[in-house]
Amino acid sequence: MTRLSIIVFFLLSKDLVAQKSDEIFSIIAFGDMPYVLPGDYTRFENLIKSVNNENQVFNVHVGDIKSSRTPCSDEYFNKIYNYFEEFKKPLIYTPGDNEWTDCDGQAAGSYDPEERLQAIRKTFFKGNLSFGKEKLTLISQSENNAFAKFVENKRWDFNHVTFGTVHLVGSDNFFLPTSKNFNREFYERDKANIAWLNEIFSHAEKERSVGIILFTQADMFKPDKGAIGFENILRELRKLVLSFKKPVVLVNGDSHQFLVDKPFIDAETRKSFNNFTRIQVFGEVDINAVKIIVNPSSSSFFQVEQLIVDGN
Repeated sequence: MTRLSIIVFFLLSKDLVAQKSDEIFSIIAFGDMPYVLPGDYTRFENLIKSVNNENQVFNVHVGDIKSSRTPCSDEYFNKIYNYFEEFKKPLIYTPGDNEWTDCDGQAAGSYDPEERLQAIRKTFFKGNLSFGKEKLTLISQSENNAFAKFVENKRWDFNHVTFGTVHLVGSDNFFLPTSKNFNREFYERDKANIAWLNEIFSHAEKERSVGIILFTQADMFKPDKGAIGFENILRELRKLVLSFKKPVVLVNGDSHQFLVDKPFIDAETRKSFNNFTRIQVFGEVDINAVKIIVNPSSSSFFQVEQLIVDGN
C-alpha cells in the first residue's frame, strides 16, 4: 500500500495543552464502495486485506455500500455485512443514499426507499457492537426513547477524542419537493440528527475531549448535492464548532474525490474556521482509503495519509 501524507495544523487553546496525552493512534476511513460489479468485489477484498495489515484502532465506512444501479436486495445487504465482519479491527458504518434513498430506481429494484431504510437498520444495526473480528462497544442515539428508531447514529471515545456518526445522505438528504407524505422521514431524521449532534458536542465538553471527529456520508458542501436538506444541520454544526473552539474534523464520502479543506468561512472576515477541517474519502472507481493519525497532545492534532491499495 502506497502512502502520501498531508499534515494539517491547529492552534490549540491553553487549557487544551494542559490535558496532554502521549498516546498517538490512527483510524482508517473509506466509502462509496464496492460500486462496479462484479469486478469491484475483488478490489474491495484487496482493500480489506490492505487495511487489515495496518495498525489502526478502528475503521469507518462512510456509506454507499453499492452504486445506485445495484439492486437493493436483502441478499446484497447480507453480502456486505459479511464483508464488514472480515475486517480485523472494529468497523463502524453510517448509511449512504445508494442503499436506501435511491432504491426506487428500476435498476436498483424499484423498492420503497423507506422500507429499505428499515431493512438497513435491521441488518446492520442489531446492537451496539461494531463490525469486525475485534469489537468496539458504541453508544446509540436509540437509547433515548425519544429517538428510538435512530439506531444508526453512534458515539464512542478513544484516548480523549470523541467520535460520532450522523445519518446524513446525498441527494439532498432525502428531502423531496414532491414528497407524498410531506417529507415526514426527512423532518424526523433532521430533528434527530440535530439532537444527536448536540449530544456529541455536549458529551465532548463534559469529558473534556481534546477534539471531535464526525463521520457522515453526504458531501454537504457541494451545491449540486442539495441545499434544503442540509440547511439546518449545517447551521447547527457551524454554531457548535464555534462554541467548542477545539479541533473538529468531519469525514464524508459521496463525491468520490479525496480532499482536505476548510469549508466553513466567517462571513465578515472571510477567514476559514481554524478549528474545523473536512476530509473527503476516495470512492467509486478509486477503491482506496484514508488514514488519520491522531496525536491528542500535539498542536497538529492529526495527520492524513492516503492509503493507495496496490493493484486497485
